[in-house]
Amino acid sequence: MLVFLNNKILSHEEIAISPFDRGYQFSDGVYEVIRYYPEKFFKLSAHISRLKYSLREMEISEPDLQNLESVLYELVNRNNLTNEPSIAYIQITRGKQFPRRHIYDENIEPTLFIYVEKFPVKIDDMKSGAKVGLENDIRWHRCDIKTIALIPNVLSKSRAVKSGLTEIVWYRDGIVTEGTQTNIFFVKDKTLVTTPLSTNILAGITRATVIELASSLSIPCIERKVNIKELYDFDESFLASTTSEVMPVIKIDEKKIGSGLPGQITKLLQSGYRKLYL
Repeated sequence: MLVFLNNKILSHEEIAISPFDRGYQFSDGVYEVIRYYPEKFFKLSAHISRLKYSLREMEISEPDLQNLESVLYELVNRNNLTNEPSIAYIQITRGKQFPRRHIYDENIEPTLFIYVEKFPVKIDDMKSGAKVGLENDIRWHRCDIKTIALIPNVLSKSRAVKSGLTEIVWYRDGIVTEGTQTNIFFVKDKTLVTTPLSTNILAGITRATVIELASSLSIPCIERKVNIKELYDFDESFLASTTSEVMPVIKIDEKKIGSGLPGQITKLLQSGYRKLYL
């Protein structure tokens, strides 16, 4: 596999990142995951804009990203993924600093790392729907930054998989926030409902795409706080993310949502979403 590290394309076996990199020692970095559908990257400019936002909020110097698009396509081509649904992972850490100190040096050169991998569309899961669990959201209050500090996500997601679930959906003070890798939507009386943007959730690219798509399909959408006590009053629910697209939720904590099957509004949005890249 060929990767990109600090302005060079090289074999993954040649990767050398210092153990004094602040990403390694402090999770001091940000990332993006971008979908590639043959033969284009989906919503690339929106992902790059969010990456730059994360860098600004973390006060990390922005590396040269002028050639980022061409690098991404070169990695796809040279890894023989041109005709394969794939994802690109982009990570930028603050860079190497010795000795280890909490206070960072203003003149550190950031570390830029990119790789691509084959990642099929989850067609079967999108047809059958997902079962999710609920957990208290213990993360910090800057979840709008796509930071690599993901231990709460890792632990919750691992618990989900071990329990036969697709995802964990979090809540704070009884109010739904988001999933470990997803934003969440609900449907009531053919109207979409989703958590409003704040520092407690990520401004998902797929979330924004779904809201735009709903508008084009004349599906009303309301952004409001959702209390966990009302979850089972909704007719439908679905997850939205770069890797899951529009994923129906059929059960939350073993209780059915609506009929317990993917709903009509969800299916309509699934279909509309796929038409955006097919």
